[in-house]
Amino acid sequence: MAVQKAEKLFQVGKVDFLTGTVNSGSTLAVGQVAERNGRLIATTVSFADSITADKCSPNVFRVNARAGMQSAALAEWMATTKPNANIFYLGPDYEMGRSTVAAFKMAAESKGAKTVGEVFAPLDNKDYSPFFGQMRSSRPTVIYTSVAGNDTVRLFTQMAEFGLNRNVQLVGASGTVTSQNLQAIGKAADGFVTGVGYSPNIDSADNKKFVAAFEAANKAQPDLYGADSYGVLFFYKAAVEKAKSTDTDKVRTAMRGLQWATPQGLKVMRAGDHQAMQDMYAVRVNGGKFEIVGKVAADAAIGPDACTNF
Repeated sequence: MAVQKAEKLFQVGKVDFLTGTVNSGSTLAVGQVAERNGRLIATTVSFADSITADKCSPNVFRVNARAGMQSAALAEWMATTKPNANIFYLGPDYEMGRSTVAAFKMAAESKGAKTVGEVFAPLDNKDYSPFFGQMRSSRPTVIYTSVAGNDTVRLFTQMAEFGLNRNVQLVGASGTVTSQNLQAIGKAADGFVTGVGYSPNIDSADNKKFVAAFEAANKAQPDLYGADSYGVLFFYKAAVEKAKSTDTDKVRTAMRGLQWATPQGLKVMRAGDHQAMQDMYAVRVNGGKFEIVGKVAADAAIGPDACTNF
């Protein structure tokens, strides 16, 4: 569906720049459509490291933090609060799920954590209890998950019912617990920690102005998706102004190495892999709100450039 819509927008709508893909598989597929049409896309949501690594494309940019960057912030926090943790992993069985698990496993193990088990559940899974026996017998001190949306509501609710979250630290990907599903999860989300590229609590004038405007328009606080989707507009605007054109080749060149302002602060688009560099934060759910509990600087979080396609 995403491919068909992108093809229509490029062919019929004649758009120069496309954004809006959500899951990582769609971003990878639409990126190929953009290449065929000689146009540009940017994702503000997709996490899979492959998008700006082994499956990178000269016509695809990512303004949000990838899985490895989220993992860097979370692993740094965990190393100081839960050193040498025994971690059990539960991810959704598709590109994003496996990528986020792999990224955090690498980051956590590099800081002394030990993997005691992992499972991958189908998307839109209704019953997680068949996995609970394996999780309990592994005796983890930390459970990491990258399920998202309603899957998170079901998983956290069922874990609380079975007592699996007692004396265990729940951590996960930034898309696992969000402002969209936090109310439905309720108290079962308290204590959950994740690594993110944005928090409404970032103490800067630009962010306070953005949060106030967002709350006035939406009657809710912005999350990382809102902030990055807002920021992408300024990324494209800055690139067009620098290129003095909307021509694909000229804008692409302007985007590489571009620095632009966002509610998170200044971001830099790394030229080698089209991955945005930004400071990263560890945030914890406390009483239905996210509080910042740690920070990792952009250059420490970004990781090596693994793109070899351009």
